[in-house]
Amino acid sequence: MKKKVCEWPLFFKRAIKVTGFALVGFIQLPGVELVSSALAQTTTQNSKASKAPQVKQKAAVQKSKQAGLQVKNDPLSQPSKSMSLNPELFKRIEGAPNNQDIANLDYRVQRGCLRRSDNQENLPANLGLEDPNFNDFFKSQTQGFFDRMRGNCIPYALALGSRNRFESLSIMNGPIQDAKTEIWTFTPSAADSFLIQQDYLRDEFKRFTEIQLPLSDVLYGPKKVGDKLPVELVWELNSVIKQIYPEENNALENTNSVVRLIVDFGDKERWAQIWAAEIIDPAGGEVFSSAFWVERNDIPGGFYTASGESIERTFWTNPLSYRRISRGVGSVRASSKKAAPSKNGAPVAAPKQRYRTHMGIDYSAPKGTPVFSVATGKVVHLGYSGAFGNLIIIEHPGNYRTYYAHLSAYNVELQVGNEVRRGLEIGYVGSTGRSTGPHLHFELRKDGVYVDPYASKTQLDLWNMRDSDSGLLTREILLLGTPVLN
Repeated sequence: MKKKVCEWPLFFKRAIKVTGFALVGFIQLPGVELVSSALAQTTTQNSKASKAPQVKQKAAVQKSKQAGLQVKNDPLSQPSKSMSLNPELFKRIEGAPNNQDIANLDYRVQRGCLRRSDNQENLPANLGLEDPNFNDFFKSQTQGFFDRMRGNCIPYALALGSRNRFESLSIMNGPIQDAKTEIWTFTPSAADSFLIQQDYLRDEFKRFTEIQLPLSDVLYGPKKVGDKLPVELVWELNSVIKQIYPEENNALENTNSVVRLIVDFGDKERWAQIWAAEIIDPAGGEVFSSAFWVERNDIPGGFYTASGESIERTFWTNPLSYRRISRGVGSVRASSKKAAPSKNGAPVAAPKQRYRTHMGIDYSAPKGTPVFSVATGKVVHLGYSGAFGNLIIIEHPGNYRTYYAHLSAYNVELQVGNEVRRGLEIGYVGSTGRSTGPHLHFELRKDGVYVDPYASKTQLDLWNMRDSDSGLLTREILLLGTPVLN
């Protein structure tokens, strides 16, 4: 059995992996041990095993303000005012919204807790799914599931695509999470068939921790949040909350609203990770907005709202906390030589102005402004590179690479081959190489081809809800979100 979070606290604060700490398979669902069934076909979300090169350390490294290097035997205590995930977190809250129907033409999630009745095996039809094949399949497979129900309602999360196409359905055998909790997830398969994934909770869920932070601290007090979370999660949390912050409630930070987090602080084998973030009213239990992490094995994971909307595009275009876009993709004037004077005194035609294509996004910022990795990956280049000046290139799963150019300096703990987590401070804004002033030149490339992340037509698999992701999202919404009462 793995150690609990509180027993190895500073392992969770390190975001560069080094030799001796090989990444092992990541469990399929946070806090869930997968039990296979002869009837169930399951998908896996295991992270790829990886090896990082040796990082030489000096004694002073452990005292660095960077949470970038994984070290052993750090005496820092467990984050304060946090509690292990327990059944109380999943009990129904009076006053919670009846359901969360999201009006989205392409993808939407309906969530609630359906009252138990004599015809509970007809749950899909009761939710409006008019697919006779699925309704029959559901009824034939869930008899044993309903025999093990606890409580008077059935928690569910249903995802629908365009034209009410069925995407996924997750159900739980009662609104309390404990060793007897089951989550079953149904997804469509080929030839009008369906898949079931049956997840049974064991003691693994104890490694997850719930933390509640004042919303105002998350938005404006990073130092206060830094006392509770690893530094790279502070940057990530701030970015998540700013994206899901409801504009219609633009004064929430002046209320008692809190941010409820479900966090895995990680260990030497896996990254620390925020799995759920909700802005809630602690008095009435109202959930204003929420986001959930979906772990994927072939491309980087991502955050999705409870409606299935990806908020990843902003992460992949946000390498600075302070930023102002000074130049995007387009043509820029290239330098040209002056025309030589004519020997016979005849007028000399002005040289034709030349232009070159400017690829990438330039973010104006003062020299020394921290630059963050926009996603987890491996450092494949760190050094001077012609017009780029001081350049860092990070390789990400799915054949993606990100470029960070014109840096004034690098994180001293960083070396080629290191694996870095999203949110790690990797370098600092400068004006090296072909640069007219301090700024960060940022590029995103797929298969070696430049991608304009700000183009409205750019739709990468990083930012879309894929068929294989829907079941992961509904499971985690159901498991980690504040329970909903009907």
